[in-house]
Amino acid sequence: MLGLEEFPIGDIAMALQDQTDCEYFHLVDPRTGEMGLWTEDGGIDGRNPVDLDDVDLIVIAPLPSHVWYEDMADFAAGVSDERAKTRLEKAIRGKGAFRRFRNELHDGFPELVSIWNTFNDNRATRRAVEWLAGHSLVDERSADRFAAEHPDPDLP
Repeated sequence: MLGLEEFPIGDIAMALQDQTDCEYFHLVDPRTGEMGLWTEDGGIDGRNPVDLDDVDLIVIAPLPSHVWYEDMADFAAGVSDERAKTRLEKAIRGKGAFRRFRNELHDGFPELVSIWNTFNDNRATRRAVEWLAGHSLVDERSADRFAAEHPDPDLP
């Protein structure tokens, strides 16, 4: 079993967030921690198609969008400025919530952008470490320690 430092946690976090409908998968090598990309036409090396069942790599399937939506909702609910809270909560209602939230945050409350980025990054990296532990690629104790060391930031 590898240690957390052997895995590109930020890259795994991005793969877990990848909501594109393309024909590719992010993969991780459980022996080395290295990541790769698989496509139906180009396999892993970009030239030779290969079936995913024929490789000793683990597919990183994106988490459902509602997981990431909850982060926006938690952030909006945790902001103490009532005007910001109201506008951010309104922005995430209905289709297009991610775009509207981003626009409202950047245009209406730029002072919250860096706090949101830290909040979002911490949640994403904790999920990546949880994913690694859930696939027995790192031990639970390391994952728990990582989570404790990367809490949500205090919201203003």
